[in-house]
Amino acid sequence: MNTKKLIDYLENFVTKERSEVLQKVLQQRTRHFTVILEDLYQKHNTSAISRSCEVFGIQDVHIIENKYKAYMSNQVGKGSQKWLDFYKFNKNQHNTQDCIDAVKEKGYQIIATTPHESSGFVADFDITKKSAFVFGVEKEGVSDMMMKQADGYLKVPMYGFTESLNVSVAAAIVLQEVSTRVRNSGIAWELTQHEQESIYLNWLQKSIKSIDAIMERYHHKK
Repeated sequence: MNTKKLIDYLENFVTKERSEVLQKVLQQRTRHFTVILEDLYQKHNTSAISRSCEVFGIQDVHIIENKYKAYMSNQVGKGSQKWLDFYKFNKNQHNTQDCIDAVKEKGYQIIATTPHESSGFVADFDITKKSAFVFGVEKEGVSDMMMKQADGYLKVPMYGFTESLNVSVAAAIVLQEVSTRVRNSGIAWELTQHEQESIYLNWLQKSIKSIDAIMERYHHKK
């Protein structure tokens, strides 16, 4: 399928303003950073973190489902999930390992978020490397398997009596910090042209009513 020709065709079904908004947002998307959610069981946390990913331009979210199945709340997520790419790991006994292998194969280092004493502060994090930030199950945190294979550990500075943050709050702080810093750097954090075309096509399709019928007519003409 010729992606460019299909894009040209589908742009006839959205306003110029809509197309410009999609492309403007697309310019701020990145795969330099990604997120791993390991077995979260509260759906509002999964939804809130996904919303933060969308707000801060993180395109991909990897979800590990070992004991708990992830659910999205539209009320919390505000439809943010519509614009993200999700990768779920729930088919095998070792879903955490499957996710680690898949993410590392894409060139990411694994960064576990944990209040552990050896963890570095997010403000000091080296943003030059492709990184996957791991946020673990509520209360217990990141699993031992993930901790042992992590390439680094990250924490948010805290100055009160409470020893931890809600996982969705921690994720928002981390993503805001690293996404802002990388955009102010000379690092090539943007999507490739091919990635932009693929995502833009997907967003166009999600923006058009009766897209199935329109796609059927397009293929019939071909």
